[in-house]
Amino acid sequence: MMKRRLLICAAAAASLPSTGLTQPSSYPNKPIRIVVAWPPGSLIDVMVRIISEPMREILKQPLIIENKAGATGAIGADIVAGAAPDGYTLLFTSAALNMVTAMGVKQNFKVPDSFTPVLNLAWSPMVLVSYPPLGLKTPQDLLALSKARNGNVFFANSGNGSPSHFTAELFRVRTGMQATSVPFKGSPQAMNEQIAGRVDYHFAVSSTALPMVRDGRITALAVTSRNRLAAAPNIPTMEELGYKDFGARYWNGLLAPKGTPAEITEKIAAAVNQVLADKDILAKLAPYANEMDGKSTPRSFEALLKEDLDNWLGVVKAANIKPD
Repeated sequence: MMKRRLLICAAAAASLPSTGLTQPSSYPNKPIRIVVAWPPGSLIDVMVRIISEPMREILKQPLIIENKAGATGAIGADIVAGAAPDGYTLLFTSAALNMVTAMGVKQNFKVPDSFTPVLNLAWSPMVLVSYPPLGLKTPQDLLALSKARNGNVFFANSGNGSPSHFTAELFRVRTGMQATSVPFKGSPQAMNEQIAGRVDYHFAVSSTALPMVRDGRITALAVTSRNRLAAAPNIPTMEELGYKDFGARYWNGLLAPKGTPAEITEKIAAAVNQVLADKDILAKLAPYANEMDGKSTPRSFEALLKEDLDNWLGVVKAANIKPD
C-alpha cells in the first residue's frame, strides 16, 4: 500500500507544469544576459566589458552584453524589471537610476521595489571643472565669482537627472550659491561647451574630465572621491577643502529582477568580487579613475541603494528639481 502511494505521488508531481525557473543550486547552466543601460563606449559599458571575460571563466557560461541606452538609464531598467527572476537577465547601471526616480520621472517600474540588488562594482567620482580664463583655483573661488556677478554664472549638466546635474545641485544646496543650469544631451556635448567657454563650470565624470585637465583645456578645482585619485593626485577632494560628507560618489552596480533567489545573487556577487581581486584586471580599470569596491554584497548594496535614494530625494526637495 505504501509503495502504491509513493508511485501515485511521484506521478502527480511529474504531471505538474514547470515554472521555467532555474533551481539556484544548478545556476548558471546557460548564457547570462547583462543589459547595460548606457551606450557603447560609455564608462559603465567599458567597465562591464573589462570584467566580463574573467566572469565567463568563473561562472563557466557566456555573458551576453546588450546596450539599451536612453531616458537616463530607464529603458534598460524597464527591460530587466520585467524579466524572469532567474539570474539570467541582469542590469548594469548607475546611481542615475535613483536620481531620475527622486526627480519624479514617470516609469513603468519602481525603485527599489522592482529589483533585487546584486552588488556595487565601483564608485565614480565627479570632478569640478571650470573654464581656464576665469582663473579659478578652488570651489571657494567659484563661490566668489558667483557673488561678484550677482549669481550670473552658468553650469553645464549632461542631462536633467544625470549625476552631473545632481552634483551641481547638491553643491548649490550646500553652499547657497546662485547659478543657472544649462542642460545638454550627454557628457561629450557638455564638455565641448565647457572647453569653448560657453559655460563657466560643471561637475564632470572623472574619466571624461581628467584627459582634458591634463591637456590644459579645463581647470580642475576639486574631486568628489573619498580620497585623492591615483590618476590625479594633485586634485584635492571636496572633503579636504572643507565640504564635509559631500556625498557625491556614484555607485555603478548590478541589479536583478525582483524575486531573484539570494543563492543566485550571492554567487554572482562572489564572482565579480573575485574578478576585482585580480591585479591585472584592476590595472585595466585604473585609467578610468573609478574607486573599485570589491567587497560589496547583495545585502550591503541594498542598504546603499536606500541611503542613496533618500539622499537624492532630499536634494530634489531642497533644490526644487522638476522632471522635464
